[in-house]
Amino acid sequence: EKGTTVPGFYAAGECACVSVHGANRLGTNSLLDLIVFGRRGGKAIVEFLKSTKDFPKLPADPGSKTKAQIHEIKSRTTGHKPVALRTELQQIMMDECGIFRTAEGLKKALDRIQELRTMYKSVVIDDKGTQFNTDLLEAIELGNLLETANIVVASALNRNESRGGHSREDFPERDDHNWMKHTFAFKGDGPLPPLDYKPVTVTKYQPKKRVY
Repeated sequence: EKGTTVPGFYAAGECACVSVHGANRLGTNSLLDLIVFGRRGGKAIVEFLKSTKDFPKLPADPGSKTKAQIHEIKSRTTGHKPVALRTELQQIMMDECGIFRTAEGLKKALDRIQELRTMYKSVVIDDKGTQFNTDLLEAIELGNLLETANIVVASALNRNESRGGHSREDFPERDDHNWMKHTFAFKGDGPLPPLDYKPVTVTKYQPKKRVY
């Protein structure tokens, strides 16, 4: 949020936040993200790898944390199945964090996501194999989905306005004075991610109300 550049760290797509479509997601803009910015990002990565001599030093076993996570999931014999947790996560996000949202619904979703994150700590899988283990892959992906959902809902609850695909029924108007800014979420020690913000840089096109 301070504008710090991280050398060698690239992003393409909506996560790159190049502001070609604000908070709204349109199919044509997604293609622009992928085909134009994805290609530019890929070419830039190649040039960076060719020109950079001093890469950061890695620890002795950089994969130890991932290996420990995989071992823990595979060695567990009792617990919650990923499919049940994922299905409930999908439903609560659809019901309470779709395009139309309210503070009441977002708080309900946030509370349940915390419970699902706790349940995930005892997730169990049937396939203990080491090849093409989609059971393991889906379990790991579920953990990432829960973290992402936590960020999305917490950020949406904090943004007291409607903008693009974020329509707050309790705050129906867009508020450029207070909320013309990007949301940044950080990894914290508590259940909710610390949030900060960075103003949007307005260049050629001035923001105006949508009337269509």
